[in-house]
Amino acid sequence: MAYDFKKDSKEFYRSKNKPEIVNVPKANYIAVRGSGDPNEEGGAYQQAISILYAVAYTLKMSYKTDYKIEGFYEYVVPPLEGFWWQENVSGVDYNDKAAFHWISVIRVPDFISEKDFDWAVKMATKKKKIDCSSAEFTTIEEGVCVQIMHIGPFDEEPKSVAIMDEFLDANGYVNDMNAERLHHEIY
Repeated sequence: MAYDFKKDSKEFYRSKNKPEIVNVPKANYIAVRGSGDPNEEGGAYQQAISILYAVAYTLKMSYKTDYKIEGFYEYVVPPLEGFWWQENVSGVDYNDKAAFHWISVIRVPDFISEKDFDWAVKMATKKKKIDCSSAEFTTIEEGVCVQIMHIGPFDEEPKSVAIMDEFLDANGYVNDMNAERLHHEIY
């Protein structure tokens, strides 16, 4: 049976409807950085998602090619994730989506190396006929975080953020989002 991050790391991929503190360990990701309105038809965000999935599935299916990844085992491609922020804004201005900066990511198993990633970028570019050169291999360690399951439209997300902020304050934590600790979403 294929390894599934959503089952093995339920605490991150199946958050609860109420805030909770989690410790997010170091993990490797395929990432594409950009800015702009994520809803723009054919925009940078939509292009980034295409690139991420092209590289992610090239790695996942590598065992069916001549390229061999050391320590490879079959796995389910995890959900899309995103880190979001706006420059020079305290909090988030949800009405100005064009001002968003983002890093869209898909987690990869620890056995995937940067060499394997580079191979996948070249193969995905060739096979999918899209330029995947904006993809990068990155490692992120978030540490202690608060999370909640947001249910509803994006424009109602401030309600979920406010609930997390109240939880942090009531439990002796401080919201320390900054240029290094970004708003993280898992879809």
